[in-house]
Amino acid sequence: MPTISSHDVVILGGGLAGLSAALVLGRARRGVAVVNARGPRNAAAEAAHGFLTRDGAPPLELVAMARREAATYGVQLVDGAGVAAVRTDTGWRIELECGRMLEARHVIAATGLQDVLPDLEGADEAWGRGLFQCPYCHGWEVRDRRLGVLGTTESSVHQALLLRQWSPHVAFFTHTLEGLAEEDRLQLKERGVPVIEGKVKALAGGAQGLVSVELDSGAAVACDGLFCEPEARVDAALTGAFGWTLRADGCVAVDGVGRTSVAGVWAVGNVTDPAAQLMSAAGDAYRTAVALNAVLVEEDTAQP
Repeated sequence: MPTISSHDVVILGGGLAGLSAALVLGRARRGVAVVNARGPRNAAAEAAHGFLTRDGAPPLELVAMARREAATYGVQLVDGAGVAAVRTDTGWRIELECGRMLEARHVIAATGLQDVLPDLEGADEAWGRGLFQCPYCHGWEVRDRRLGVLGTTESSVHQALLLRQWSPHVAFFTHTLEGLAEEDRLQLKERGVPVIEGKVKALAGGAQGLVSVELDSGAAVACDGLFCEPEARVDAALTGAFGWTLRADGCVAVDGVGRTSVAGVWAVGNVTDPAAQLMSAAGDAYRTAVALNAVLVEEDTAQP
């Protein structure tokens, strides 16, 4: 028979958002289990930035510290992946890949997003070291260097205009963004950002990160850091398990405190907002945990 344990809340995902919610609920003396199957979304980065008192800390170090703090309050940390979710009379039953079962009155999804990198040779190796997404996360570290922005979405032009704040040497690669509007070209010109036509084929890296961007034409453009907007996806298995409502951008729709469209299921962090930074994701998770504990109190005192 599989092992079954009961909890007030099971949190799927052990990044900073999930662990922030776990810390609050653990301190509220709730029975909490955190299930984690993989590293945080920013695990490839050498350091996390913009997090007060911990600026420059390696992402995995931040997670390790958060795990230790949560465990202090009795939060159970479970390594593994959930493979099924079934509604029960009292809430939900989560089945793990190891066969273990976790029962909970409520579930919080904090699994983040899965980034889908552009189909370029060398992209995987460069991710987090020479290929970046967020100027606020990595702009300071590559300030005043030769930078580029990969044209893939409508927001790519804005990203190039923004990145110019960190370096006077920014180029915009049109890549798959065909038919760049004249207004966009004028804005880039005004900002001092040259436009490089053609598709990017590969990223050439060195020991310290990126060295150059190679085009289909065979030309190589010196570049120390390339920024892009990768596609990001919510875990399809969770979507299938809970059947929650998704927004137009593919993220989970929640109300002001993190409730999804499914009773007893909440969501926090990047799974609800692809642009959420570490501090905002942890802060939103704190608020969700407080709201969820209030709901648990109402359930504890409900009259039959």
